Amino acid sequence: MASRKMRIVYIGCVESSERMLRQVFRVPEAEVVGVVTRRSSSFNADFASLEPLAEKNDIPCYIDPNNNQEEMASWIRERRPEVGYCFGWSYLLNPKVLSIPELGFVGFHPTKLPRNRGRHPIIWALALGLKKTASSFFFMDEGADSGDLLSQRDVPIHWEDDARSLYDRLMEAAEKQVSNFTPKLATREYSREPQDDEKANYWRKRSREDGEIDWRMSSASVYNLVRALARPYPGAHCTVGGHEIKIWSADVVDDEFGNVGHLEPGKVLASGTDRVAVKCGEGVVEIQEHEFDKLPDEGDYLK
Repeated sequence: MASRKMRIVYIGCVESSERMLRQVFRVPEAEVVGVVTRRSSSFNADFASLEPLAEKNDIPCYIDPNNNQEEMASWIRERRPEVGYCFGWSYLLNPKVLSIPELGFVGFHPTKLPRNRGRHPIIWALALGLKKTASSFFFMDEGADSGDLLSQRDVPIHWEDDARSLYDRLMEAAEKQVSNFTPKLATREYSREPQDDEKANYWRKRSREDGEIDWRMSSASVYNLVRALARPYPGAHCTVGGHEIKIWSADVVDDEFGNVGHLEPGKVLASGTDRVAVKCGEGVVEIQEHEFDKLPDEGDYLK
């Protein structure tokens, strides 16, 4: 017997949106009847328009220029979706949009909900040195990441992870979840679990200042900040001679330099073609991938 097709409207505009849409196309029960996306973004470092993918698959596409949800609602209503998937969208959907599909909208958030709702979840998880996170899908309501859970899988965070490797591991989990819950939605055999709001917290929007390395931080904290902002994100930075220098990768090398507790933070302990070692408030960091035009000399100070 052929699988029952479920009509899906899909919203997104970042790399994870594109990757999960490709996965939705592989699910026999899925019939994507419309895609909502953008053509550009001034704030999504991992921006990816879904327009080319929609065109390639002959799917109607609505381009949202300025979060006009009245027009969006009208367009989505014409598609007659049974469910909406909103994976990678920087705006909350209003009640007019949320109420259109019979099953509502399913959202995605890469944390262990109800913990760590809010902004920049991959960046904050790494910057804070967390040991694990999760891939969470939930039924969207008017709040931020607060609706009933549909699917959740734990994802470990390894010491050697950076933003790219954690992003990819979260996508691997999410793609499997999409393949699992889409057929259940199609047959209406899914379950939903309310979140415990008393356990919730909200991460704030990251500022440019949050990406600046303060050498008074510990070596582990500097390392966490650098890996958190690695590609596809905009990179951590320090200031040298009044110029902002991007730092893309680093490592903790406390054991290589013995007792340096008497030295000031920011002092360059070693400098060469393949490394720049810097004293931190506690410990030593080796800068590996960077954008120095001219390497600092041993004995120099980084701000």
